[in-house]
Amino acid sequence: MNDSGPDLRSWLNTLEQHGELKRIRAEVDWREEIGAIARVNLGLSGPGLLFENIKDHQRTRCTKFLTGSLGNRRHVCLMLGLPADTSEQAIVRHLKACYQRGIPPIVVDGGPVKTHILAGADLDLGQFPVPFWHHLDGGRYIDTFCGVVTRNLKNDKLNVGIYRGQVIAPDKIGKLLIPTQHWGAHFAEHRETQAPMPVAIVYGWHDVLPFCAGSPFPKEVCEYDMMGAILGRPVELVRCETSDLLVPASAEIVIEGTIDPNPATFEMEGPFGEYPGYAGGSPSPKPVLRLKRITHRDDPILRGTLEGARPGFPSEDSPLCAYSWSAIAWNMLENVGVGGITDVWMPPVVTGTHIVVQIRKQYRGHAQQIANALWGTSAGQWFFKNVTVVEEDIDIRDREALEWAFAFRVNPAMGQLLTFGPTFGSVLDPSTPREQANPLKYGTGCWTRTLIDATRSWEFERNPAWGNRRFPPINKIPVELEAKVRARWEEYGIGIDYLSDAKREQLTYAELGKRFAEL
Repeated sequence: MNDSGPDLRSWLNTLEQHGELKRIRAEVDWREEIGAIARVNLGLSGPGLLFENIKDHQRTRCTKFLTGSLGNRRHVCLMLGLPADTSEQAIVRHLKACYQRGIPPIVVDGGPVKTHILAGADLDLGQFPVPFWHHLDGGRYIDTFCGVVTRNLKNDKLNVGIYRGQVIAPDKIGKLLIPTQHWGAHFAEHRETQAPMPVAIVYGWHDVLPFCAGSPFPKEVCEYDMMGAILGRPVELVRCETSDLLVPASAEIVIEGTIDPNPATFEMEGPFGEYPGYAGGSPSPKPVLRLKRITHRDDPILRGTLEGARPGFPSEDSPLCAYSWSAIAWNMLENVGVGGITDVWMPPVVTGTHIVVQIRKQYRGHAQQIANALWGTSAGQWFFKNVTVVEEDIDIRDREALEWAFAFRVNPAMGQLLTFGPTFGSVLDPSTPREQANPLKYGTGCWTRTLIDATRSWEFERNPAWGNRRFPPINKIPVELEAKVRARWEEYGIGIDYLSDAKREQLTYAELGKRFAEL
């Protein structure tokens, strides 16, 4: 075990100390059973799962597989060093601040990931317990919660992203590669010279790696800097064997290879049960990563995750969406000069497709400015299809509050329900006709986007009867009367037994005042 700094094993120790890791010693099948267990466990907001007895892999080079170790808010709080009861808003604000103070990585001479260096006939992906996740998948998907490392030839910056990959041969991985993605831009640089693009894929390091690799940082930001910011120390990197790419020195497994930009080298990949929660798509020609080296530490652990979220069944993308992506979007908006933002939330189950922004409204067109700013970012390829903007009196994590704002503040006739497009968009969104989501033809998918401006319209004149407001005042209990009722509530003998379990949340009489304050 590496004690010099954070890695997957230190993360597993943290989880285990807090009762958030289960070691599965019963034999499980890599074909669908691991996927089904992961699906139910994530739905139960369960612990991380370390499978240690996998059919056909009891004696292979790698015998262990980890999933679900970043599957809920408890795990995110542990990773961030925050108390378990930290509010969702506070988590987003914490990450927003972290992402403003990146800590650059450092390069070291070696590390545990260099313990075993494989080449030639030893490049056999069959030695790793890669799941066949869903029964409609086209094969075994190894690249699901990893870090795909590439380099920008023009400014030398590294990018670490998550891009799906299917095992299509013992030494080949078929990759979904979209030109508008960060590594898609790197791929375009190599396509100009027809030179193969070096790629390194990291499987298993501290879970801060997939947390940041799966987050839509602006292209000028290096994900290693953001990992360092979360951990409070630089990430220690080591050079690859076949390229100048850098990977964590204490990673579990690293695959090195190249992708040829010549379409004649592409091979069939897919389908895969992707993030929208649907089993769709057909096999199509994709770029191929050809392995050159595999390096790994002793007794390596493969890391992966189940994709696809739907109501009641989140994925590990769900915490990413809710916390990291919300923080990034908030920073993006402020960095381009949008003011008055008080909160941002990307609901977990829709994995980035819908974003809600809370503002202190400062001018007419404030909501439209927010939508335009988000839609113009590189992250708009996968995110921000639908944007809702509300004011600071609306709790953006309360569905009832959002429905109320939509019902009584949105008037489409006054420009508060807008569509924009067609624009670029996700090739994986099943609501887009397949002929419009052809990356080989168009380089991207196709979205028409929606803005719901659920703020109070400034088209109204100020009304003296409303306290010189443009909108009627909310019908609240007067402060003095609220204080009187609060003070006498126990005397009335009504109690709080009539609250539902979800709403009561262990309320005591002392805490009841908080609920009154919300009224």
